[in-house]
Amino acid sequence: MKPDILQQYTILVEFLGQTLGPDYEIVLHDLDSKDLAIVAIANAHISGRKIGGPLTDAALRMLSSKSYETKNYLCNYRGLAQNGHVLRSSTMFIRDKERRPIGLLCINFDDHRYQELQQKLLSVVHPGTFLENAPEAVPSVAERGAPAREAAPPITESFSMDIPTLMQKMFDDATAALETPIDRLNQFERRDIVELLNEQGLFQLKGAVSFVARKFSCSNATIYRYLSEISV
Repeated sequence: MKPDILQQYTILVEFLGQTLGPDYEIVLHDLDSKDLAIVAIANAHISGRKIGGPLTDAALRMLSSKSYETKNYLCNYRGLAQNGHVLRSSTMFIRDKERRPIGLLCINFDDHRYQELQQKLLSVVHPGTFLENAPEAVPSVAERGAPAREAAPPITESFSMDIPTLMQKMFDDATAALETPIDRLNQFERRDIVELLNEQGLFQLKGAVSFVARKFSCSNATIYRYLSEISV
């Protein structure tokens, strides 16, 4: 971690965590660390993560698509915690003097407590069978969209506890629509999956090539060949 830049953000993480309260998780990632790891976190109970945990799948896609070149931050996209709570997530890119991304400051808001309060209030105001014919509840803060001209980016974020779990989640998402079993895919179908995984940022993770090679029962060299063909 670069002490002259990111060190101040570790203090900000603690400050925001105490100021905003227990429904806001604040996370700082060091992109110069070996595993792009979490170096500071406040209110970690929201996602269950801890210092040393990996980037999310959404953050990897942001870096892979180089969103930081045109945006300073991405706000109000959908996150999904391990306990099933829907979060309202935002990420700010931290750059060095050469505008190279060196860190991510993330805020994840869990409005689950307020949804429970809403339901309790409705049960008091409209008790019993009245609710059976009531319209659907107003969407939560996390589910409501911004106005059309300021629509939130189409991102859904999953919070993984470790890198193997994250890689498995990304691989499962990329292959979910396949009708052919993984072990019966031809080389062109496997290359297409590798291309999708590359776009999602999977290969920014240490050990990703070996992980995908094991899934396809092929050599690391084969995966590297697919990646070289994609980049042509």
